[in-house]
Amino acid sequence: MFFNLLPAFVSVVWASRISAAVVSGKASSFAGSTSTFQFPPTDVTATASLINSFFPDASEVDFAGPTPTGDEAESVATAPALSPVKGYFPLIRPNTSDKKGKAFDVVDSWANLSPMQSVKSFGLDNTTEQIPEGCKINQVFLLHRHGARYPTSGSSPATFAANVHSAAGNGTFIATGPLEFLNTWTYRLGAEILTPFGREQLFNMGVGFRVKYGDLLKNFTGLPVWRTTSEGEPVVPNQAILDLSTLNRAHADIRAGLHFAAGFFGVQSYQSSYYQVIGIEQDGFNNTLAPYDQCPNANNNISSLGGEATEAWTNVYLVDAQKRLIPFLPGFNLTINDVAAMQTLCPYETVALGYSAFCDLFTEEEWKGFAYGIDLDFWYGNGPGNPAVSAQGIGWVQELVSRLTQTQITTFDSTVNGTLVSSNITFPLYQPIYVDATHDTVISAILPAMNFTSLAAGGPLPLDHIPKNHTYKVREISPFASQLVGQVLSCPASDTPTHIRWLLNDGVLPQSGIKGCGDDPDGLCELETFIAGMKQRIKEVDFVFDCFANYTFSLANDTITNGQFPK
Repeated sequence: MFFNLLPAFVSVVWASRISAAVVSGKASSFAGSTSTFQFPPTDVTATASLINSFFPDASEVDFAGPTPTGDEAESVATAPALSPVKGYFPLIRPNTSDKKGKAFDVVDSWANLSPMQSVKSFGLDNTTEQIPEGCKINQVFLLHRHGARYPTSGSSPATFAANVHSAAGNGTFIATGPLEFLNTWTYRLGAEILTPFGREQLFNMGVGFRVKYGDLLKNFTGLPVWRTTSEGEPVVPNQAILDLSTLNRAHADIRAGLHFAAGFFGVQSYQSSYYQVIGIEQDGFNNTLAPYDQCPNANNNISSLGGEATEAWTNVYLVDAQKRLIPFLPGFNLTINDVAAMQTLCPYETVALGYSAFCDLFTEEEWKGFAYGIDLDFWYGNGPGNPAVSAQGIGWVQELVSRLTQTQITTFDSTVNGTLVSSNITFPLYQPIYVDATHDTVISAILPAMNFTSLAAGGPLPLDHIPKNHTYKVREISPFASQLVGQVLSCPASDTPTHIRWLLNDGVLPQSGIKGCGDDPDGLCELETFIAGMKQRIKEVDFVFDCFANYTFSLANDTITNGQFPK
């Protein structure tokens, strides 16, 4: 296939620190003005010789005290119970305009903008992260999303701020009542990169993963090779090795990989404890962790189905909020889109600044509507209801089968990067721990590609109401710091893997949609059966047609639940 001829650029580098370039500036006196800050200050750099004269290396000080390390942890196999991820310190829990207090947590309604918290169940009873009794963990796969970040450049929060600032500059802006804070409000959000809270999420994820699966490090014969994507980084096609310290900007994915590694290995040793493979995220480069760039139908009218669905729902659930808020902004044309942007500012400001006054403007029902709007966006744009989605996720499934069977990929008919997977350096096949960092929309594409049908059991989502049997919830699928974990097990315990099971944000996924796996109460499937089921999915998903064919598709006739064009 011609897909394997696309240029491949992958950087294999020692994990290193990256600094982000942020332009500092002074806030305007007008409401909605942009306020930024940079640290360290401009033109101030650390001088190694000066620093070392005051803070020498520990080896030069002596009196180091005892230094032996302990044994590796494996709490997923040894602990009687594991602590779920619960809470979001140090963020301030917001309230609602109807003052629900502790009875309703607004943070749970932020969908993909929610901090990851453990999911109790995806329909299986009495299942936990701990491996079933009598089994042994032999290998683990982690596919994770980056932590909390600033909004995408030019998105609705920044647009709303610009509109407010323009009105304030004209001298016609006066906010009253619950919106009075807008008179002195400044826009303090950056773009794309991780927030401090997002860095905390990834560091904590790395620590937690080490505690749960660290014992598997004993099975490495070399250093781990983990992967991420390069969005926002300069592309240097002829350069084989890229020194991360030379970059002036880092997108959330690369930072996610580094902060995870710092938590997993420790800040003193992570730079020399693993290799970071960075796949280029840009048109013309195959990358299973950013597959949409090589799928035309992920960038045209087919991809806009999710936005259309969300827009239709927004004009249903936010009408009352618009009417309620208009009187407090006389002279300002407050549109439905403005109100939606104000609601979106709540999670983005909270995960960046710790608190947002926008949160308290909306009722419990309006926050439930906000979450459902994002569910619609993902279902029809990046999930089971979009005909080009499984095609985007199937490349990672091919790589998964290659890793599970220790067999190199030789057929290139998807977004698999032929140059990357043909090298044991960039794509090793014998690792006990695999870690891939990606985006929320990629995780949501891989799940239907693997045919985890329980997530789509409620069927297509209506555009005018929230259904009672609502099973597709983005907060459970792709929140900030989302985790899809594959546990390869031997049952009974041995050195030969026999079974596999999958956890999504700590909740065990039923594998009933995978041929032959059935409804095991522990979510287990025999490994050979699972591999056969994935090979069948690879055959079923028509990447060329679903991504490249010139077909029409609309919400009016959208009844699919598997992310594939109906054949």
